Amino acid sequence: MQYGFIKVAAAVPTVKVGDTEYNLKQIELLIAQAEGRGVEVMVFPELSLTGYTCQDLFRQSVLIDAAEAGVMTLLDFTRQLDIVTIVGLPVVVGDLLLNCAAVIQKGQLLGLVPKTYLPNYSEFYEKRWFASAQDLRPTTIRFAGNTITVSPEPQLFRTCDGVLFGVEICEDVWAPTPPSNRLALAGADIIFNLSASDELIGKHDYLKSLLSQQSASTMTGYVYSGCGFGESTQDVVYGGNALIYENGRLLVEGKRFSMENQAVDMQIDVERLRSERRTNSTYVNALRNLKFDMQNEHSNILITNCRSYTPRDFVLEREYNPLPFIPESVDMAQSCEEILNIQIMGLAKRLVHTNSKKVVVGISGGLDSTLALLVCVRTFDKLGYDRKGIYGVTMPGFGTSDRTYNNALELMKNLDITMQEISIAKAVMQHFEDIGHDVSVHDVTYENSQARERTQILMDLANKVGGMVIGTGDLSELALGWATYNGDHMSMYGVNASVPKTLIRHLVRYEAEQSDEKVKETLLDVVDTPISPELTPADENGQIKQKTEDLVGPYELHDFFLYHFLRFGFAPQKLKLLAIKAFDGHNEAAGMYEEETIVHWLQTFLRRFFNQQFKRSCLPDGPKVGSVSLSPRGDWRMPSDASSNIWLKELK
Repeated sequence: MQYGFIKVAAAVPTVKVGDTEYNLKQIELLIAQAEGRGVEVMVFPELSLTGYTCQDLFRQSVLIDAAEAGVMTLLDFTRQLDIVTIVGLPVVVGDLLLNCAAVIQKGQLLGLVPKTYLPNYSEFYEKRWFASAQDLRPTTIRFAGNTITVSPEPQLFRTCDGVLFGVEICEDVWAPTPPSNRLALAGADIIFNLSASDELIGKHDYLKSLLSQQSASTMTGYVYSGCGFGESTQDVVYGGNALIYENGRLLVEGKRFSMENQAVDMQIDVERLRSERRTNSTYVNALRNLKFDMQNEHSNILITNCRSYTPRDFVLEREYNPLPFIPESVDMAQSCEEILNIQIMGLAKRLVHTNSKKVVVGISGGLDSTLALLVCVRTFDKLGYDRKGIYGVTMPGFGTSDRTYNNALELMKNLDITMQEISIAKAVMQHFEDIGHDVSVHDVTYENSQARERTQILMDLANKVGGMVIGTGDLSELALGWATYNGDHMSMYGVNASVPKTLIRHLVRYEAEQSDEKVKETLLDVVDTPISPELTPADENGQIKQKTEDLVGPYELHDFFLYHFLRFGFAPQKLKLLAIKAFDGHNEAAGMYEEETIVHWLQTFLRRFFNQQFKRSCLPDGPKVGSVSLSPRGDWRMPSDASSNIWLKELK
């Protein structure tokens, strides 16, 4: 495991029912191919050595002995291989015949895991041939040249990198209390399922839903392999499902109804799974119900260590979304509506609570204030309030460009709100004179004086009309501290507080498509306008000269860093690794950045994130929209004087 990743595979070999020699050759072929791809753990279908559909042939000693001989051959085949292999076969334990999974690595039989829940309804008759793990007492047997204990108790296997995995078989996951529940609470990072689920109309979608939910509720990687071509079609058909999930998300799936051997593999991020578990207090509380103590030497859970393997050079093979805050949904309109409705309901409650029918919003012609205004308009419409109660105030200053100024005016006019224009130039010049600042020096004093003057106007105007100031600042700006303390940093309710810049652009574009032609034209131009605080004079052509992303870096990079840094606590080196993969130019929705550029802006992100916490420690109220938020009351509590040294050192 490097960078928290382990590479796993689900294989579906073609079989001949009862022909263990043929089946073994297919398994060995798939193992050899997977070993070459760097797979660390691989799972095959239920009873894959014999075929699942042998029926009463399972009573034949010839078949049972041939399966054991097949394991002995497989042990010899894997003696020089690092890969851990999980195959299915029937095993005799005393007077019982068990449907088992054999865990094999480097010529060693690490364990035999018996199936717990045997389906005996409709087309299934497993109890005719097999006993359940519940019928078993811990028994030591001699099998395939190894002395092994077969037990009904949960079994975990630990790789040399410390990844814990468990095994369950087909029907086990369909039960009300799957073995994987207990395995996960005992520490299993990944569950492997050997299956033989037949195909019926609608069953495949239900199966995927079931596996997704089980992976999500146990916060595990879930690797599923189901029987495929070659199984008897006397009464049913097996489609050959190969599915790999991570915390409920389908990472990869095989081709159903294939007539060839196939295997899918994927890197599972164990570090991410463990981070999710530590963060989720419900999962932690569930551990209290565990009926055994992992630290107790008399614990009734078996943990078997896998053998060590030769480290390989790590290559990240998974694809990463460069825009993690953008919902990955088939129905993007529905996702956008959900986000906007969260903002709308948050503001609506605050207006009703304060008995206020007036709001004041600073309109700059930029993305943030545009979204805030759209939220206000939709909230007033929802509450049945007069839009004239929305006071849009444009406050041109020394850096205001014609483009943003005109967009601000057009937007307010076409949305039919109350418009006001208040220039800040005269007041700021007086302020410079009062504090003795040289107007030709365009430093932080020059910029912040303008931001604070605008906030003062909004606050005082809100007092005058009996309304509240709606904040426009977004999550990305809060992360970087790109806001003037007690300037645009402050409001009476911040509707964009947990909406990142990349998502705001997306939402404004969505709103444009729902609007009439005049509003749509303005909104689309706002989306295309360079992001800027416009606090320094424009160029000689009246165009924006001060571009935020030239100063603090691309927001799509910073949003990517922010998501993975806060959501999973990833170290800088891993953030760099993921960003290099995400921004390699394959995704047209995002830019392409070289490693040097990514490292440069990641250093900027870390420094600013730590240094600017003091601004986040006193944020106005605002609604949480996604899984990441910086509210000091809800999601992120951090000392304002914490040091970033070890994070920057780790990156170097």
